[in-house]
Parts: sequence; structure tokens; C-alpha cells
Amino acid sequence: MAVANRKLTPAPAGETRPTPPPRGTAARSGRARNGPAGIDLGVLEQHLGYLIRRFQVWVFQDFIRTLEAIDIRPAQYSVLVVIGANPGLSQSDLADTLGIERARLVRLLDRLEKRGLTQRLPSPRDRRSHALQLTAEGQKILKRAKALAATHEARLAEKLGPEPRRAMLGFLREFAR
Repeated sequence: MAVANRKLTPAPAGETRPTPPPRGTAARSGRARNGPAGIDLGVLEQHLGYLIRRFQVWVFQDFIRTLEAIDIRPAQYSVLVVIGANPGLSQSDLADTLGIERARLVRLLDRLEKRGLTQRLPSPRDRRSHALQLTAEGQKILKRAKALAATHEARLAEKLGPEPRRAMLGFLREFAR
């Protein structure tokens, strides 16, 4: 997949930066280089898992920076979105849906509840579980978080290009099924 609109920052006045090798040179030579030190990645350049992880790190770092103004982390955002879309959802169903370990989800919900964003109510269907819902403050924060997340997604779309982004979304949705 080609990455569109790759932007390089210009060197400050009076400084020069080395010219990168022509695109594809490292891959053809089998000597992949990464970073300012030019460290040889060896076969990692051919490992899908490694490259996906590098991409995921960039995405999460950008997402975290984007939502830091409202102190929401990626897992918290996911929890708020799913609870907001499914009021009354049980903790067990939420954990299964998001693939979050139950003990970790309890700690995450404790923090969100302490901030006044979520609440656990007795479940009308099962006395042993809780029905999760957003508070009024949680709904307000989620609305702001969604707007910030849209800014992040726009930045990601610009970095990837529209067609590669659509293709990647389609592939990942299919893979997640």
C-alpha cells in the first residue's frame, strides 16, 4: 500500500539534511534503514506484524495527543463510545465486545465513574450484573471526544490518502469479523 501525501519538514535555515535514498532502494537492496541512525531493520521490514505495530503506535500517539485536552485515553474513549451507543450494556458484554480483560475493565470503569462520566446501575435483567450508562457529563465529554477524534481521523486520512484509508478500513473490518 502506498502512502500518499508524505510530508517532510524543511531543515531550519542554515542547516542541511541528508537526501533520502530513492523510494524503494532499501527494500530492493534488502538493507532496510529506519530512523536518523540508519539502523538496519533486517527482515523486520518484511514482517507485516512489525509494520502494523509501528503504524498502530503512530495512530495511538496522535490520538492521545489529540484527546489529551480532555484527559481521555484510547481505551476510555472506546468504552464511552460503546456505552453511549448501548445504554444499559453489561460490564461482561462490554469487556467481550472490546476485548478488554474484565479486571482491567473494572479499573477503567472505576476511573470513569470517579470522574462522573459513567455509572453502574442495577441491571433490570440480571441482579448479578450492572447496567452501564453515561452520565450527563459523560455525554458532554463523549461529544467533545468524538469531535476531537474526527480531527485525528482527518489527519490520518490525509497521511494515508482517501483510497488507501478506505481499503484499510474494509480489510480490517473483514479481519475483525
